[in-house]
Amino acid sequence: MAERSTLVEGLRAYRLIAGMWVRSGMTYRTSFVFTVVGNLLMTGLDFVSILLMFSQVDSLGGWSLPEIALLYGLSATAFGVADMLLGSMDVLGSRMRDGSFDVLLVRPAPVLAQVGADRFAVRRLGRVTQGALVLGWALVSVDVDWSVPKVLLVPVMLVSGAAIFSAVFVAGAAFQIFAQDAAEVQNAFTYGGTTLLQYPPTVFGKDLVRGVTFMLPLAFVNWVPATYVLDRPYPVGLPGWAAFASPLVAVGCCLLAGLAWRTGLRSYRSTGS
Repeated sequence: MAERSTLVEGLRAYRLIAGMWVRSGMTYRTSFVFTVVGNLLMTGLDFVSILLMFSQVDSLGGWSLPEIALLYGLSATAFGVADMLLGSMDVLGSRMRDGSFDVLLVRPAPVLAQVGADRFAVRRLGRVTQGALVLGWALVSVDVDWSVPKVLLVPVMLVSGAAIFSAVFVAGAAFQIFAQDAAEVQNAFTYGGTTLLQYPPTVFGKDLVRGVTFMLPLAFVNWVPATYVLDRPYPVGLPGWAAFASPLVAVGCCLLAGLAWRTGLRSYRSTGS
């Protein structure tokens, strides 16, 4: 019951803090619209680079443009949701340096909710929108013999992927507490991870594929389930049921990230400022 009460309290605190930032951001509507559109265009440059590559080649690692667009759309959309919800976690290091993190510790609200909702930016919807547009085009264009399991697997990938990326954000924030600021390391696994997943696993070495499959299981965001959808073999031998393991992997990642966060908070030592 205590865990459930803490969760409800955290969600309520997150909603209130995020709502405050949303109202603040919507004060200047024109500026907000231009910011969202600008964010949409900037994130769209990632897919433009893929289009430019395919203007010179017919396939990449044996994958066609619609197939890579499917990977891109799944990764970008899932990451966009996680980034919108918890993207502020990467500023935790600066909060510890200037002493403002101590203020969060004495407030009557879960610290994780406060850090996650800090400077909540609706403009990040641009990344989600852009990823969803590419995903929609890919689903229409890709050559797939759709079945009920394959259709259901698409929303499962999006939800599980967002949870996995959210866990990485939280774990990265916990690492920043231990390292006393390591935002660049966190960004390497969050922003770097989504960029990695936008390309097929066949273009990377098997050691790297094994690493993001068994050590930091980002492959379950899209690589593993997408190979099932596309009827392609996965470069690293996995049982057939692994394509449907993304929810279990997401739950495991979230539990481990929560444990890391609690351990980090207990070990935190104030700057004294």
